[in-house]
Amino acid sequence: MAQHKNNISAQFNPGEHTIDVSQELTYVNTTTDTLNHIILNDWNNAYSDKTTPMAKRFTDEFIKAFHLAKDADRGNTTLYNFTDQNGLSLNWHRPEDHPDLVFLQLKNPIYPGKSFKITFNYRVKLPRNRFTRFGYDAKTEAYHLRDWYLTPARYENGFVSNSNENLDDIANAAADYNFTISVPDNYSLYCDLDGSTKQGNTYTFTGKSRMGFTLDAEKVKTTQVHKLPGAIIYNSIADDRVSDIEQAIIIDRVANFTAERLGKYPYEKILVSQADYERSPVYGLNQLPAFIRPFPDNFIFEIKFLKTYLKAYLRNTLKLDPRDDNWVYNFIETSIIINYIRDYHPNEKVTGNLGNWGILQGHHLFNIKQEDQFQYLYLFMSRKNLDQPIGNPKNSFIKFNLQIASAYKAAQGYKYLDDYVGNDAVNKAMKEFFLQNQNVSATNRNDFELALQQNTNKDISWFFNYIIDSRKVIDYKIGPVKKDRDSVTVTLKNVSGTPVPVSLYGVKKKEVVFKQWINAFENDTTLTLPRQSADRLALNYNKEMPEFNPRNNQRSLKGYFLNRRPYKFTFFLDLEDPDYNQIYYVPAFAYNLYDGLSPGLRLNNKSYIEKPFVFDVSGLYSPKTGQATGSASFMYNQYIREGSLYNVRYNLQGNTYHYAPDARYYRIMPSIQLRIRPDDYRVNQKEFLTLRQVIVQRDPSAYINTQDQNENYSVFNVRYNFTKSDIAHTNSFSTDVQLAGIFGKLSGEYQYRHLFDDNRQVNLRFFGGLFMYRDTSSEFFSFGLDRPSDYLFDYNFYGRSETTGLFSQQYVMADGGFKSMFDTRYANQWMTTVNGSFNIWNWIELYGDAGLMKNKYSGTKFLYDSGVRLNLVTDYFELYFPIQSSNGFEPSIGNYSQKIRFVVTLSPGTLISLFTRKWF
Repeated sequence: MAQHKNNISAQFNPGEHTIDVSQELTYVNTTTDTLNHIILNDWNNAYSDKTTPMAKRFTDEFIKAFHLAKDADRGNTTLYNFTDQNGLSLNWHRPEDHPDLVFLQLKNPIYPGKSFKITFNYRVKLPRNRFTRFGYDAKTEAYHLRDWYLTPARYENGFVSNSNENLDDIANAAADYNFTISVPDNYSLYCDLDGSTKQGNTYTFTGKSRMGFTLDAEKVKTTQVHKLPGAIIYNSIADDRVSDIEQAIIIDRVANFTAERLGKYPYEKILVSQADYERSPVYGLNQLPAFIRPFPDNFIFEIKFLKTYLKAYLRNTLKLDPRDDNWVYNFIETSIIINYIRDYHPNEKVTGNLGNWGILQGHHLFNIKQEDQFQYLYLFMSRKNLDQPIGNPKNSFIKFNLQIASAYKAAQGYKYLDDYVGNDAVNKAMKEFFLQNQNVSATNRNDFELALQQNTNKDISWFFNYIIDSRKVIDYKIGPVKKDRDSVTVTLKNVSGTPVPVSLYGVKKKEVVFKQWINAFENDTTLTLPRQSADRLALNYNKEMPEFNPRNNQRSLKGYFLNRRPYKFTFFLDLEDPDYNQIYYVPAFAYNLYDGLSPGLRLNNKSYIEKPFVFDVSGLYSPKTGQATGSASFMYNQYIREGSLYNVRYNLQGNTYHYAPDARYYRIMPSIQLRIRPDDYRVNQKEFLTLRQVIVQRDPSAYINTQDQNENYSVFNVRYNFTKSDIAHTNSFSTDVQLAGIFGKLSGEYQYRHLFDDNRQVNLRFFGGLFMYRDTSSEFFSFGLDRPSDYLFDYNFYGRSETTGLFSQQYVMADGGFKSMFDTRYANQWMTTVNGSFNIWNWIELYGDAGLMKNKYSGTKFLYDSGVRLNLVTDYFELYFPIQSSNGFEPSIGNYSQKIRFVVTLSPGTLISLFTRKWF
């Protein structure tokens, strides 16, 4: 089998974080096409500026580090020359939008079966490892390097022209390597190419039919060398709490188990690094604080090593396109993890021993075994309607699907297919496919699918059509049941219409008495089968299938209430348990000036995974008034799986609190919200259309002026919101129409944010609003210049009726958006304003507002203000200090402390959204 030959001679310069390279490439045309050019991968150049595809992905995921990094911290590749075997210079360029590829034009065409040589020289400037974990660590002076050199791109009906998007999915052509590198005396070097000779400070490594190689260089030695019969393992996943002997036993066990499942590792060395683990951690283990240790120390090390070892093992051996065939890697990797856990940790819970801690004992979450965790995180995304076909290219996934959900669905897919096919056929197919990869220069998903199909006589086309290449959900339920002493007749309903096999169980006292696979069907099907003393029928009882709604899977064969589930009251929050109707109770607190700190109890049926119908009821006691307050909401989610309109929410809300010391309000709000998204889930764009009727009743108050018109009223409201954002830009637009008996209003708002390369940020907001008609003398419904009256009770004002004192200084960005307070604070005809801010250092900003407002019986008025904003946590904690405005120089006017405005949000949801936006 002819292979490309890559001879690389390198000089490592750690002081400059550079590598100087001289390279000779012998390119063999193994295709049936005549080649006039070749493509070389130069993925290190993806670090060269802030406009590369990798930089764009960082921006999309709200990761600031790369955008704000100094040029010295980013990497690049400086290319000097390309010369063919005749000594002639070759023309080259970087394709548009692909700065990490090199298009090399050949002097003469290369025909199938022929080869040619080129030589080239270049300098690699290595990046800081804080961006991707690849590059140099400034603290330890260690280097973890992969894909830093030039090598031919994979050819498959043309060159695979993938750019580096920090996905670890380079599509290199297989090649033979001869790699020589000179390093300073004080560095230890580790490479997963075969062989290793050293002369002085120069190391030489070789490799046959390799997709690439990894290189680690350490000034302070942390890597351990484990010499096993099959291979030498370089391991830098350290754990001081696990002895060297225990680590050696675990490493030997993982290596042997993997070899048994797939086959002997075909190369001499494998490198398992801490950097690789940090790029793809075991989620759950890495999220817990250090003082909580629910797992044995050796188990933590074992699972971390297992996952990282498998990734390196498959990356080095499978000759797939890692981007387009990513699901195959996930399928094989997770299948081995599942079987490893079954063999060595069958009773280990996904949360370790946390379930033994007091009040946590009754929670379903803390009783799930490690093997059963995979279905839930896939279900987490499918219920959000954010799941994606796992057969899609790797770069099309949103972050949560990329790092968690797609692999977990692949794991569930393995369990499903393995159980359905039986006879260990799936494991045999994987072993055959692994062997096939050792004997060819390239494979693809078709080869893997063929290996699966050849190991069974069952039709498994449904698996590829609906589990791999579709986001159609699976949902079966048990319909009518007729029973007698010896048999049972049952109708099965395919709720979702996705035709895949389903498992039917007979269960007696939680023990399976029979199991039968029912072949795929689209319409209802009825069958009769022996009862075999079963007292219950259950679909998908052992959770083989990735099912959307497992709550309709069981029917009792005893008594009259065949589908009754008991109610279970659980403290705080839990994972959905299909055997129960779960209701959660949580201590609740609310605060405003008039009710005080109000304690109470909250009841809801929310779980970690979304569900179609959700209720949430809070009953509170107001200590200041001695009365009950609280809120309630009832929401139904309609999930739409195809098209831009992906969710419709039907909601009924009600709440009552005090808006003055002696008066409360009641609000009832039925609403419908349509949620729209683009076809590309990675685009951070959202559109909402909300229709609601806001019905308000306010008690009369002796503390503030109320009139008949503003005590009881009903407003029909239509809102449209559009937002598109990334780390550097945000564009949002909204319109608002309000119609009531005594007024009609129309308003619009546009916001723009831009983050500059020097971490300076500018924020601009434009607002305009006008009355279409108005038949009231009250200013209660007017546009607010510096503070809305909030007659729809949308904002969390702590002292909404205060006109003096601290609570009157609470600021909400709405209507005019001014910070200074003026004599004329409302507009009853029209208002238009512009608000802007610019940070001068970190969270210290300068702000300015300007606007025009018009009231009946008075002329148009122009107003402005300016000052300093301390933007400590955006929308959560901010302070505004007015300086100059239409009032004059604010600090000199007097009572300056009463002019300072503040934003304080007690809702944790605001902070949570700052983190979840990186994942969804």
